[in-house]
Amino acid sequence: MTSVTTSPRRLLDLDRAGLSAWCAAQGEAPYRADQIRRWVYGKRVNTFDDMHDVPAGLRAKLHEHFTLFESQIVRHQVASDRTEKLLCELADGEHVECVLMRETQRRTVCLSTQVGCAMGCVFCASGLNGVKRNLSTGEILEQVLRLDRLLAADERITNVVVMGIGEPLANLNALLPALATLNEKGGLGLGARRMTVSTVGLPEGIRQLAAHGKPFNLAVSLHAPNDELRNRIVPVNARIGIDAILAATDDYFQSTGRRVTYEYVLLRGLNDAEEHARQLGGLLARRNAHVNLIPMNPVEPLDMAAPSAVQTAKFVDTLERAGVNVTVRKRKGADIEAACGQLRLQTETVPLDVVAG
Repeated sequence: MTSVTTSPRRLLDLDRAGLSAWCAAQGEAPYRADQIRRWVYGKRVNTFDDMHDVPAGLRAKLHEHFTLFESQIVRHQVASDRTEKLLCELADGEHVECVLMRETQRRTVCLSTQVGCAMGCVFCASGLNGVKRNLSTGEILEQVLRLDRLLAADERITNVVVMGIGEPLANLNALLPALATLNEKGGLGLGARRMTVSTVGLPEGIRQLAAHGKPFNLAVSLHAPNDELRNRIVPVNARIGIDAILAATDDYFQSTGRRVTYEYVLLRGLNDAEEHARQLGGLLARRNAHVNLIPMNPVEPLDMAAPSAVQTAKFVDTLERAGVNVTVRKRKGADIEAACGQLRLQTETVPLDVVAG
Protein backbone atom coordinates (compact mmCIF):
# COMPACT_ATOMS: atom_id res chain seq x y z
CA MET A 1 0.00 0.00 0.00
CA THR A 2 1.43 3.36 -1.02
CA SER A 3 1.61 5.96 1.75
CA VAL A 4 0.32 9.43 0.99
CA THR A 5 2.23 12.43 2.25
CA THR A 6 0.76 15.90 2.38
CA SER A 7 2.65 19.18 2.29
CA PRO A 8 2.57 21.26 5.46
CA ARG A 9 -0.19 23.85 5.56
CA ARG A 10 0.18 27.53 6.42
CA LEU A 11 -0.44 27.91 10.15
CA LEU A 12 -1.64 31.47 9.51
CA ASP A 13 -4.52 30.20 7.37
CA LEU A 14 -6.11 28.88 10.58
CA ASP A 15 -8.18 31.15 12.79
CA ARG A 16 -8.37 30.61 16.54
CA ALA A 17 -11.22 28.12 16.23
CA GLY A 18 -9.40 26.19 13.52
CA LEU A 19 -6.19 25.99 15.51
CA SER A 20 -8.11 24.93 18.64
CA ALA A 21 -9.79 22.16 16.66
CA TRP A 22 -6.42 20.98 15.35
CA CYS A 23 -4.98 20.93 18.88
CA ALA A 24 -7.95 18.91 20.08
CA ALA A 25 -7.44 16.44 17.23
CA GLN A 26 -3.86 15.97 18.47
CA GLY A 27 -5.11 15.22 21.97
CA GLU A 28 -4.01 18.62 23.28
CA ALA A 29 -5.93 21.00 25.52
CA PRO A 30 -7.69 23.87 23.71
CA TYR A 31 -5.64 26.50 25.57
CA ARG A 32 -2.58 25.36 23.61
CA ALA A 33 -3.99 27.22 20.58
CA ASP A 34 -3.91 30.51 22.51
CA GLN A 35 -0.39 29.71 23.67
CA ILE A 36 0.77 29.19 20.09
CA ARG A 37 -0.94 32.36 18.89
CA ARG A 38 0.70 34.41 21.64
CA TRP A 39 4.11 33.31 20.38
CA VAL A 40 3.20 34.08 16.77
CA TYR A 41 1.42 37.41 17.15
CA GLY A 42 2.78 38.74 20.42
CA LYS A 43 6.28 37.41 20.94
CA ARG A 44 7.47 37.55 17.33
CA VAL A 45 8.99 34.08 17.07
CA ASN A 46 10.25 32.92 13.69
CA THR A 47 10.17 29.18 14.33
CA PHE A 48 8.10 26.72 16.32
CA ASP A 49 11.25 25.72 18.20
CA ASP A 50 11.24 29.10 20.00
CA MET A 51 7.84 28.44 21.62
CA HIS A 52 9.43 27.45 24.92
CA ASP A 53 6.30 26.75 26.97
CA VAL A 54 4.76 24.59 24.23
CA PRO A 55 5.55 20.89 24.86
CA ALA A 56 8.27 19.46 22.64
CA GLY A 57 5.88 16.85 21.26
CA LEU A 58 3.40 19.49 20.17
CA ARG A 59 6.17 21.57 18.61
CA ALA A 60 7.20 18.50 16.63
CA LYS A 61 3.62 18.11 15.41
CA LEU A 62 3.53 21.78 14.41
CA HIS A 63 6.68 21.23 12.35
CA GLU A 64 5.12 18.19 10.74
CA HIS A 65 1.81 19.77 9.85
CA PHE A 66 2.49 23.48 9.30
CA THR A 67 4.79 26.17 7.99
CA LEU A 68 5.01 29.43 9.91
CA PHE A 69 6.72 31.60 7.28
CA GLU A 70 6.27 30.28 3.78
CA SER A 71 7.40 33.28 1.73
CA GLN A 72 10.98 34.42 1.16
CA ILE A 73 12.08 38.04 1.39
CA VAL A 74 13.91 38.73 -1.88
CA ARG A 75 14.36 42.45 -1.43
CA HIS A 76 14.27 44.73 1.63
CA GLN A 77 14.59 48.47 1.17
CA VAL A 78 14.85 51.19 3.81
CA ALA A 79 14.12 54.81 2.90
CA SER A 80 15.66 57.92 4.37
CA ASP A 81 12.40 58.52 6.30
CA ARG A 82 12.68 54.96 7.76
CA THR A 83 9.89 53.59 5.61
CA GLU A 84 10.67 49.93 4.88
CA LYS A 85 9.45 47.90 1.93
CA LEU A 86 9.60 44.16 1.42
CA LEU A 87 9.31 42.24 -1.82
CA CYS A 88 8.24 38.71 -0.89
CA GLU A 89 8.38 35.63 -3.07
CA LEU A 90 5.47 33.29 -2.40
CA ALA A 91 5.63 29.49 -2.45
CA ASP A 92 4.55 29.39 -6.11
CA GLY A 93 7.20 31.91 -7.20
CA GLU A 94 4.84 34.90 -7.44
CA HIS A 95 5.70 38.20 -5.75
CA VAL A 96 3.89 40.68 -3.51
CA GLU A 97 4.92 43.82 -1.68
CA CYS A 98 4.24 45.18 1.78
CA VAL A 99 5.36 48.39 3.47
CA LEU A 100 6.08 49.64 7.00
CA MET A 101 5.62 53.39 7.52
CA ARG A 102 6.90 55.12 10.63
CA GLU A 103 5.51 58.35 12.01
CA THR A 104 5.94 59.96 15.43
CA GLN A 105 3.17 58.04 17.15
CA ARG A 106 2.20 55.51 14.48
CA ARG A 107 3.60 52.39 12.93
CA THR A 108 1.45 51.64 9.91
CA VAL A 109 1.69 48.60 7.66
CA CYS A 110 0.38 48.50 4.10
CA LEU A 111 -0.70 45.10 2.77
CA SER A 112 -1.38 43.44 -0.58
CA THR A 113 -4.37 41.14 -1.19
CA GLN A 114 -3.73 39.82 -4.70
CA VAL A 115 -0.86 38.93 -6.99
CA GLY A 116 -1.33 41.74 -9.47
CA CYS A 117 -4.56 43.64 -10.03
CA ALA A 118 -7.37 43.51 -12.58
CA MET A 119 -8.68 47.06 -12.11
CA GLY A 120 -6.35 48.60 -14.71
CA CYS A 121 -5.85 52.08 -13.20
CA VAL A 122 -3.68 53.87 -15.75
CA PHE A 123 -1.26 55.41 -13.24
CA CYS A 124 -0.63 52.32 -11.11
CA ALA A 125 2.21 49.81 -11.40
CA SER A 126 0.25 47.09 -9.60
CA GLY A 127 -1.93 46.12 -12.53
CA LEU A 128 0.37 46.58 -15.48
CA ASN A 129 0.75 42.80 -15.83
CA GLY A 130 -2.84 41.99 -14.85
CA VAL A 131 -3.97 39.82 -11.94
CA LYS A 132 -2.59 36.33 -11.30
CA ARG A 133 -4.50 35.13 -8.25
CA ASN A 134 -5.90 35.99 -4.82
CA LEU A 135 -3.79 35.70 -1.71
CA SER A 136 -4.89 33.38 1.07
CA THR A 137 -5.67 34.63 4.58
CA GLY A 138 -2.32 33.28 5.71
CA GLU A 139 -0.43 35.03 2.90
CA ILE A 140 -2.04 38.33 3.92
CA LEU A 141 -1.23 37.82 7.60
CA GLU A 142 2.33 36.77 6.83
CA GLN A 143 2.99 40.23 5.40
CA VAL A 144 1.94 41.75 8.72
CA LEU A 145 4.19 39.43 10.69
CA ARG A 146 7.15 40.00 8.36
CA LEU A 147 6.82 43.76 8.90
CA ASP A 148 6.16 43.38 12.62
CA ARG A 149 9.51 41.65 13.00
CA LEU A 150 11.26 44.70 11.55
CA LEU A 151 10.21 46.74 14.57
CA ALA A 152 12.26 47.32 17.69
CA ALA A 153 11.22 45.55 20.90
CA ASP A 154 9.42 48.66 22.17
CA GLU A 155 7.60 49.33 18.88
CA ARG A 156 4.20 47.97 17.93
CA ILE A 157 2.06 48.12 14.82
CA THR A 158 -0.67 50.70 15.43
CA ASN A 159 -2.47 50.84 12.09
CA VAL A 160 -3.14 48.64 9.07
CA VAL A 161 -4.01 49.92 5.60
CA VAL A 162 -5.05 47.47 2.91
CA MET A 163 -3.79 49.58 0.02
CA GLY A 164 -1.09 47.44 -1.54
CA ILE A 165 -1.22 45.33 -4.67
CA GLY A 166 -4.68 44.09 -5.67
CA GLU A 167 -8.34 45.02 -5.15
CA PRO A 168 -9.19 44.09 -1.52
CA LEU A 169 -12.94 43.82 -2.10
CA ALA A 170 -12.32 41.23 -4.82
CA ASN A 171 -10.78 38.98 -2.16
CA LEU A 172 -12.98 39.55 0.88
CA ASN A 173 -13.24 35.82 1.61
CA ALA A 174 -9.55 35.83 2.56
CA LEU A 175 -9.27 39.42 3.78
CA LEU A 176 -12.06 39.42 6.37
CA PRO A 177 -10.64 36.49 8.37
CA ALA A 178 -7.22 38.19 8.28
CA LEU A 179 -8.69 41.43 9.62
CA ALA A 180 -10.56 39.46 12.29
CA THR A 181 -7.28 37.95 13.49
CA LEU A 182 -5.61 41.36 13.57
CA ASN A 183 -8.60 42.66 15.55
CA GLU A 184 -8.68 39.85 18.12
CA LYS A 185 -6.98 40.10 21.48
CA GLY A 186 -5.12 36.89 20.67
CA GLY A 187 -3.92 38.42 17.40
CA LEU A 188 -2.58 41.98 17.27
CA GLY A 189 -5.53 43.43 19.19
CA LEU A 190 -5.99 46.35 16.80
CA GLY A 191 -9.32 48.17 16.89
CA ALA A 192 -11.35 48.07 13.68
CA ARG A 193 -11.02 51.86 13.44
CA ARG A 194 -7.26 51.44 13.13
CA MET A 195 -7.71 49.42 9.94
CA THR A 196 -8.49 50.90 6.53
CA VAL A 197 -9.65 49.01 3.46
CA SER A 198 -9.08 50.74 0.13
CA THR A 199 -11.11 49.94 -2.96
CA VAL A 200 -11.45 51.15 -6.51
CA GLY A 201 -15.17 51.19 -5.76
CA LEU A 202 -16.98 47.85 -6.02
CA PRO A 203 -20.52 48.56 -4.73
CA GLU A 204 -21.38 44.95 -3.88
CA GLY A 205 -18.10 44.55 -2.00
CA ILE A 206 -18.63 47.82 -0.11
CA ARG A 207 -22.03 46.60 1.08
CA GLN A 208 -20.59 43.21 1.99
CA LEU A 209 -17.90 44.92 4.06
CA ALA A 210 -20.55 47.01 5.81
CA ALA A 211 -22.65 43.90 6.54
CA HIS A 212 -19.63 42.34 8.24
CA GLY A 213 -20.45 44.59 11.18
CA LYS A 214 -17.00 46.00 11.98
CA PRO A 215 -16.45 49.77 11.60
CA PHE A 216 -13.39 49.56 9.38
CA ASN A 217 -12.31 52.75 7.67
CA LEU A 218 -13.23 52.75 3.98
CA ALA A 219 -11.14 54.54 1.36
CA VAL A 220 -12.41 54.78 -2.22
CA SER A 221 -9.92 55.43 -5.01
CA LEU A 222 -12.03 57.89 -6.99
CA HIS A 223 -9.44 59.80 -9.06
CA ALA A 224 -12.02 61.62 -11.23
CA PRO A 225 -15.20 63.64 -10.66
CA ASN A 226 -17.18 62.40 -13.67
CA ASP A 227 -17.68 59.09 -15.45
CA GLU A 228 -16.19 60.14 -18.77
CA LEU A 229 -12.84 60.97 -17.19
CA ARG A 230 -12.95 58.12 -14.68
CA ASN A 231 -13.54 55.60 -17.46
CA ARG A 232 -10.19 56.72 -18.91
CA ILE A 233 -8.31 56.63 -15.61
CA VAL A 234 -10.04 53.64 -13.99
CA PRO A 235 -11.32 51.46 -16.85
CA VAL A 236 -13.41 49.19 -14.62
CA ASN A 237 -15.61 52.23 -13.92
CA ALA A 238 -17.27 51.78 -17.33
CA ARG A 239 -19.35 48.94 -15.89
CA ILE A 240 -19.92 50.55 -12.47
CA GLY A 241 -20.29 54.32 -12.58
CA ILE A 242 -19.67 56.96 -9.92
CA ASP A 243 -23.35 57.22 -8.92
CA ALA A 244 -23.44 53.52 -7.96
CA ILE A 245 -20.23 53.90 -5.97
CA LEU A 246 -21.51 56.93 -4.06
CA ALA A 247 -24.79 55.18 -3.30
CA ALA A 248 -22.83 52.26 -1.79
CA THR A 249 -20.56 54.55 0.23
CA ASP A 250 -23.59 56.45 1.53
CA ASP A 251 -24.95 53.12 2.72
CA TYR A 252 -21.59 52.32 4.29
CA PHE A 253 -21.64 55.54 6.28
CA GLN A 254 -25.22 54.93 7.41
CA SER A 255 -24.38 51.37 8.47
CA THR A 256 -21.06 51.93 10.22
CA GLY A 257 -20.98 55.62 11.12
CA ARG A 258 -17.51 55.85 9.59
CA ARG A 259 -16.71 58.81 7.38
CA VAL A 260 -15.57 57.65 3.95
CA THR A 261 -12.27 58.84 2.49
CA TYR A 262 -12.05 59.47 -1.24
CA GLU A 263 -8.55 59.13 -2.62
CA TYR A 264 -7.67 61.21 -5.64
CA VAL A 265 -4.32 60.82 -7.40
CA LEU A 266 -3.47 64.14 -9.04
CA LEU A 267 -2.26 63.62 -12.62
CA ARG A 268 -0.83 66.67 -14.33
CA GLY A 269 -2.96 67.84 -17.23
CA LEU A 270 -5.49 65.02 -16.83
CA ASN A 271 -7.58 65.41 -13.65
CA ASP A 272 -6.03 68.39 -11.84
CA ALA A 273 -7.90 71.36 -13.36
CA GLU A 274 -9.95 73.78 -11.29
CA GLU A 275 -13.08 72.53 -13.07
CA HIS A 276 -12.32 69.01 -11.87
CA ALA A 277 -12.03 70.31 -8.31
CA ARG A 278 -15.38 72.11 -8.63
CA GLN A 279 -17.04 68.94 -9.93
CA LEU A 280 -15.52 66.89 -7.12
CA GLY A 281 -16.74 69.42 -4.60
CA GLY A 282 -20.22 69.18 -6.08
CA LEU A 283 -20.19 65.40 -5.57
CA LEU A 284 -18.95 65.40 -2.00
CA ALA A 285 -19.86 68.71 -0.32
CA ARG A 286 -23.13 67.38 1.09
CA ARG A 287 -21.58 64.12 2.25
CA ASN A 288 -19.63 63.34 5.40
CA ALA A 289 -16.53 62.80 3.31
CA HIS A 290 -12.82 63.41 3.33
CA VAL A 291 -10.65 63.83 0.22
CA ASN A 292 -7.08 62.59 0.33
CA LEU A 293 -5.17 64.13 -2.57
CA ILE A 294 -2.16 62.09 -3.69
CA PRO A 295 0.40 63.72 -5.99
CA MET A 296 1.36 61.14 -8.63
CA ASN A 297 4.36 58.97 -7.76
CA PRO A 298 6.57 58.64 -10.86
CA VAL A 299 6.34 55.08 -12.18
CA GLU A 300 8.37 53.71 -15.05
CA PRO A 301 7.36 53.08 -17.81
CA LEU A 302 4.35 55.41 -17.33
CA ASP A 303 4.63 58.94 -18.71
CA MET A 304 2.65 60.67 -15.96
CA ALA A 305 3.58 63.23 -13.34
CA ALA A 306 2.19 65.19 -10.41
CA PRO A 307 1.02 68.77 -10.91
CA SER A 308 3.06 71.64 -9.54
CA ALA A 309 2.74 72.65 -5.90
CA VAL A 310 0.90 75.78 -7.02
CA GLN A 311 -1.65 73.78 -9.03
CA THR A 312 -2.12 71.37 -6.14
CA ALA A 313 -2.74 74.28 -3.78
CA LYS A 314 -5.39 75.66 -6.16
CA PHE A 315 -7.12 72.28 -6.23
CA VAL A 316 -7.14 72.18 -2.43
CA ASP A 317 -8.48 75.72 -2.17
CA THR A 318 -11.33 75.01 -4.59
CA LEU A 319 -12.39 71.94 -2.61
CA GLU A 320 -12.20 73.77 0.71
CA ARG A 321 -14.30 76.65 -0.63
CA ALA A 322 -16.88 74.03 -1.62
CA GLY A 323 -16.96 72.83 1.99
CA VAL A 324 -15.04 69.58 1.48
CA ASN A 325 -12.51 68.31 4.03
CA VAL A 326 -9.23 67.74 2.21
CA THR A 327 -5.62 66.83 2.92
CA VAL A 328 -2.60 66.22 0.70
CA ARG A 329 -0.91 62.91 1.47
CA LYS A 330 2.69 63.10 2.56
CA ARG A 331 4.96 61.03 0.37
CA LYS A 332 6.54 58.14 2.24
CA GLY A 333 9.49 56.12 1.00
CA ALA A 334 9.87 58.05 -2.26
CA ASP A 335 13.55 57.11 -2.52
CA ILE A 336 12.79 53.37 -2.41
CA GLU A 337 9.95 53.27 -4.94
CA ALA A 338 7.38 52.66 -2.18
CA ALA A 339 4.40 53.19 -4.48
CA CYS A 340 2.29 50.06 -4.97
CA GLY A 341 3.71 47.49 -7.34
CA GLN A 342 6.93 49.21 -8.37
CA LEU A 343 9.31 46.60 -6.98
CA ARG A 344 7.18 43.72 -8.21
CA LEU A 345 6.98 45.23 -11.68
CA GLN A 346 10.75 45.68 -11.73
CA THR A 347 11.25 42.09 -10.64
CA GLU A 348 8.92 40.72 -13.31
CA THR A 349 10.54 42.88 -16.00
CA VAL A 350 14.20 42.04 -15.29
CA PRO A 351 15.87 38.90 -13.90
CA LEU A 352 15.60 38.60 -10.13
CA ASP A 353 19.34 38.29 -9.65
CA VAL A 354 19.73 41.73 -11.21
CA VAL A 355 17.04 43.25 -8.99
CA ALA A 356 18.33 41.74 -5.78
CA GLY A 357 21.97 42.45 -6.46
